[in-house]
Amino acid sequence: MPDRDAYDAVIVGGGHNGLVAAAYLARAGRSVLLLERLSATGGAAVSSRPFPGVDARLSRYSYLVSLLPKKIVRDLDLDFRVRTRTVSSYTPTERGGRPTGLLVGGGEARTRQAFERLTGGRREYDAWREFYAMTGEVARRVFPTLTEPLPTRAGLRARVDDDTAWRTLFEEPIGAAIEERFADDLVRGVVLTDALIGTFADAHDPSLRQNRCFLYHVIGGGTGDWNVPVGGMGALTAAIADSARVSGARLRTGCEVTRIATDGRRAEVTYATEDGERTAGARHVLVNASPQALAELLGEEQPPPAEGAQFKVNMLLGRLPRLRDTSVDPREAFAGTFHIAEGYEELATAYAQAAAGTPPAAPPSEIYCHSLTDPTILAPDLVESGHQTLTLFGLHTPARLFARDNDAVRAELLTATLAQLDAHLAEPIADCLALDAQGRPCIEAKTPLDLERDLRLPGGNIFHRDLAFPYAQENAAAESAGRWGVGTRHPNVVLCGAGAVRGGGVSGIPGHNAAMAVLEALG
Repeated sequence: MPDRDAYDAVIVGGGHNGLVAAAYLARAGRSVLLLERLSATGGAAVSSRPFPGVDARLSRYSYLVSLLPKKIVRDLDLDFRVRTRTVSSYTPTERGGRPTGLLVGGGEARTRQAFERLTGGRREYDAWREFYAMTGEVARRVFPTLTEPLPTRAGLRARVDDDTAWRTLFEEPIGAAIEERFADDLVRGVVLTDALIGTFADAHDPSLRQNRCFLYHVIGGGTGDWNVPVGGMGALTAAIADSARVSGARLRTGCEVTRIATDGRRAEVTYATEDGERTAGARHVLVNASPQALAELLGEEQPPPAEGAQFKVNMLLGRLPRLRDTSVDPREAFAGTFHIAEGYEELATAYAQAAAGTPPAAPPSEIYCHSLTDPTILAPDLVESGHQTLTLFGLHTPARLFARDNDAVRAELLTATLAQLDAHLAEPIADCLALDAQGRPCIEAKTPLDLERDLRLPGGNIFHRDLAFPYAQENAAAESAGRWGVGTRHPNVVLCGAGAVRGGGVSGIPGHNAAMAVLEALG
């Protein structure tokens, strides 16, 4: 298909949100050009084979699905499915000199028994049920608003219609509610972890960064469930790209956008290809990149980057390791979220050490095994021989820790993180790692600086910037976000990536909302 001189919409960046926007606009009959600098679309939501000679397609960066609305799957007719995990989480610990743990899942009776065995009574379980009944009701009320015009703060509060829930999630540091409701340190830590995914904050941080992170993690899908993408994360972005192409969008890879010029009514997007520089005209430009990247393309002063704080480790095992806690089958323990060094006090200590500029001595992290729920990401011979994947996500590892020597600190942190895992295993995880074609262990680690280099995430921040509460902000600087939360100070340039209001995570929500804003403007 030859290039046109001008389009209704030019989309900068082919991550999953850019693809969603392209599909919606094309299905509405608009001419769309999407430009992606890499050789393939998908951004951070891709599957790849990181280990030479091993046919295992891992969700290398983004890895679970919670925030993707079924509405987007239906609207775009996506050939994509998710599977629920049979176990929510397992958290190993030691009590009275003996290995034990908390298994959440397998039915109400089993979960209650696990709480009673760990804590010695019903109190913590009853508090758990009450707390998550509250967040579940908030999820049912708030999640549908994410694909609607941006509500006001008062409007969202009326929608929640629960003063206690509003205060707990939107007004007071989440640490206050956790300490008030739960007494057991391990239970407190398990609750707090959802507030710290990719977010460097203390439980009592007055900025409420941790509350915003917690909110997005418990409202997904209207249930808070985190599901496994069948076929890996790349299956999702491939399905969205197919929908966009079939609808008439032109998707071009290997095209790096270098400049955006706009007078508010028309825009020109300049991009570099192997054949030289080209320019496309556009009535609207949708930017599936960070606010920093947008400012650079416009030639404007860039906002300061929001620091990323995560440590991602991908592993392929020849077999699952045995656990010191023999009451739990490893196939259950690793099917959900396997929490490591995530007691409440352990999380506070790790935060304090990282805030002082030192990698945590006992790095907190969480692991899950995709292949237990969805073995299709592995070649049949790997499935037959018992191979499994492990995805580890480390907390409290801000980008600043890696500035002095990224390679050295990465290696140091990986050793410390695996040591924390080994403390709960009956055999070292190193003994279970598969080997690649060159005989090397199948393990890779990514720091925030690696993500900044590979994916151009500012500061390695997986959310592009600090998450915002999903309502219209009450200040002049936020007014440009507009009716859908995607606007900029240029009327015909919008953000369609994670940096938009209600962005972050694998959701497609910013892409949907940006497309809705553009369609409204186009009439």
